[in-house]
Amino acid sequence: MDEETFHEKLLDLIEEVKRFPEAKRESLEMLAGEIGKKYEDLRKSLMLLQDTLDSLRLNVKYLLFDLEATKKENVALRKKLEEHGNNK
Repeated sequence: MDEETFHEKLLDLIEEVKRFPEAKRESLEMLAGEIGKKYEDLRKSLMLLQDTLDSLRLNVKYLLFDLEATKKENVALRKKLEEHGNNK
């Protein structure tokens, strides 16, 4: 369910609750408000999680790039050491 549909259904629910007797209506309106808040909290948490995953993906790419560069440097240094050792 997308965000717009959720809000429409929540508003429909609140309108339905307004038809209930006052004793039940107050608790149901409070619950509907809590549902809306929990939904917003969940949406914010999901956005934060997505941002964190994007950051993690970027960090992994940098680490892989660094690893490849280190491997190439290692090969080049070993080659120099071998050449230096053979010149003695």
